[in-house]
Amino acid sequence: MTATVSARGLTHRFGPLDVLGGVDLEIEAGALLALAGPSGSGKSTLLEITGGLREQSGGLVEVNGSADAAGRLRGCAWMPQRDCLLPWYSALDNASLALVNQGKSRREARKSAAERFEHFGLEGFETARPDELSGGMRQRVAFIRTLLSAKPVLLLDEPLAALDAITRAELQEWLTPVLRESGATVLLVTHDVEEAIYLADRVTVLSPRPGRSIATIDGMRGSPGRRDEVVSSPAFNRKREELLGLLRSDQARGAAR
Repeated sequence: MTATVSARGLTHRFGPLDVLGGVDLEIEAGALLALAGPSGSGKSTLLEITGGLREQSGGLVEVNGSADAAGRLRGCAWMPQRDCLLPWYSALDNASLALVNQGKSRREARKSAAERFEHFGLEGFETARPDELSGGMRQRVAFIRTLLSAKPVLLLDEPLAALDAITRAELQEWLTPVLRESGATVLLVTHDVEEAIYLADRVTVLSPRPGRSIATIDGMRGSPGRRDEVVSSPAFNRKREELLGLLRSDQARGAAR
């Protein structure tokens, strides 16, 4: 099942601090929208509100037609920057945790998770503890856990930010077919311009705090060829300059004054 996500005039305040100053976005079912913008522009807060973990101060946000927080929470799975794997659990038990929390038996949950390990390049590491895994492998375990929640909307908050550049590039390439096969609608927060363009159907730019949507451009999700070929192509370079120009624009800087 896939779902649409939309926001209209979304605002939020923490006491006297305006964090979101009017965000509009639209994600079609099965699409991936990346959020780009400076630190403090409210990107993570926007994810929390979308996922029903926080109520907005104003405006409207809907997940598959549900505007209330409880309805949004039922439709969304959250993956934070840190993998949050339990150090005393094996990789397989960490991956199956979402199903256990939904009431599945441990045996049934482990069986469902184990079926993903080969496809995710983790075969043979089912019994490994998190401290025995590389950063990229830990993130793959976390992705299995997130996907097994079977929620139609995935909220990814800088999921690759803690990785080195080479591993991050490898996982960007690996993620492309994984997310397509899942059929999920995805809202991705990232500070990495290349990551936003490469992974997303569209990229929405937020201004400095209070964050507001100032532009949306097309990404290059699903471009043919290896990642290295795509990101070095003239078309990708033009798109990169377009996005960087928006992030440096007078409109973006002016919102902070």
